[in-house]
Amino acid sequence: MRHRVLLLAATAVLWCAQGPTKLKPGFNLFSKEQDVRLGREAAAEIARQVHVIQHRELDGYLDGLGRRLAAQPQAGGFPYSFLLVHDKTVNAFALPGGPTFVHTALVLSADNEAELTGVMAHEIAHVALRHGTNQASKANLIALPALLAAAAVGGDSLLGQLTQIGIGVGANSVLLRYSRNAERDADLLGAQIMAGAGYDPVAMARFFQKLEGEGKRGGWQFFSDHPKPGNRVKAVEREIGNLPRRAYDADTRQFPQMKNLVRQLGDPPPPKPARK
Repeated sequence: MRHRVLLLAATAVLWCAQGPTKLKPGFNLFSKEQDVRLGREAAAEIARQVHVIQHRELDGYLDGLGRRLAAQPQAGGFPYSFLLVHDKTVNAFALPGGPTFVHTALVLSADNEAELTGVMAHEIAHVALRHGTNQASKANLIALPALLAAAAVGGDSLLGQLTQIGIGVGANSVLLRYSRNAERDADLLGAQIMAGAGYDPVAMARFFQKLEGEGKRGGWQFFSDHPKPGNRVKAVEREIGNLPRRAYDADTRQFPQMKNLVRQLGDPPPPKPARK
């Protein structure tokens, strides 16, 4: 019996000593600089299509949360930005290179700051792992190399050139549609980012679980382009077991006030007409 206890203890020590799951970007024809360039061009286009909130307190709050998360080494050092979009669909998305958009309906659906930062950390993880341009690279092995080589020396819009071969920023863009494996990896890296920033990573997994349970009622856009990778709570709990122990004490206590400010914005305006 004593030997069995020692064996179990040794196994537990070995498991804890494994450390965080090591994740890195996959195959990619784009350079990191092209990720950033593409993301900036795409963000400018999206900002013309959606209703971006311009509110000093809300903008400052979201930016503060985002910067704390983006400061973690797992975020990859990209020039992240964070914008709040007045929209009734529960969604958030990040473009290559770091531009991140959070819908007001997502803020209203969260119960606390940790849940909100969980979604943001998950999106940051997609950027850090370069999932968007990885997907585009795999889908366009023939046309992309010559296009990217020409873009590296030319001054034309990278997004404009990519649009010609079917890579845009619309609802079905390959840049924003991820595989289940990509979702799993974004959960794990997002958990590492959250923990480093002082937030309990389980909040991310439980919030996603809540959205999955309520999504059938409509208006829950998040999972149309973020497929469920499996039991998120168990996967994140396992990852937490690999992370250094620390206190999750980053909550600013501002979330209830910010959520109330979002409520005061009222119903979102009608969608902007499509550009011709």
